[in-house]
Amino acid sequence: MFAAPEFWVLVSFVLFIGLLVYYKIPNTLAKALDGRADRIRAELDEARRLREEAQQILADYQRKQRDAEKEVEDIIAVARREAEFYAEESRKALNESLQRRLKLAEEKIARAEDQAVKDIRSTAVDAAVAAAELLIARELKGKSAESLVDKSIRDVSTKLN
Repeated sequence: MFAAPEFWVLVSFVLFIGLLVYYKIPNTLAKALDGRADRIRAELDEARRLREEAQQILADYQRKQRDAEKEVEDIIAVARREAEFYAEESRKALNESLQRRLKLAEEKIARAEDQAVKDIRSTAVDAAVAAAELLIARELKGKSAESLVDKSIRDVSTKLN
């Protein structure tokens, strides 16, 4: 039995296991493995927390992006409304300006027509007076002719003006 190598391998193995137990190597290995498991668990928890934080940040940025897009759309809508308003106001102002200019032009034309009519009447009166003077001067002689010419001139001037 002591000569068999298997016996000595068994004795060596038992002694080795005894030494491991005596020096508390299994406890040290268990503690090392437990420590490593705790570190891995902590890293997984940290990774999970970072992932949740990243998702929250992503959600915040997406919300901010949607808000910014909505704000841009609102700004564009307001700008369009203002542009339409200013265009309409410009059209109204232009139309009013054209109406005023048209009215002024019509008034100028009317004044010019009135002045032309007055000038024509004045010219006609002057021509009629001159013609009447010539006819009366040829036909009438003396004091009666002069008084008749003066009276006719006054009558014509008052009736035509």
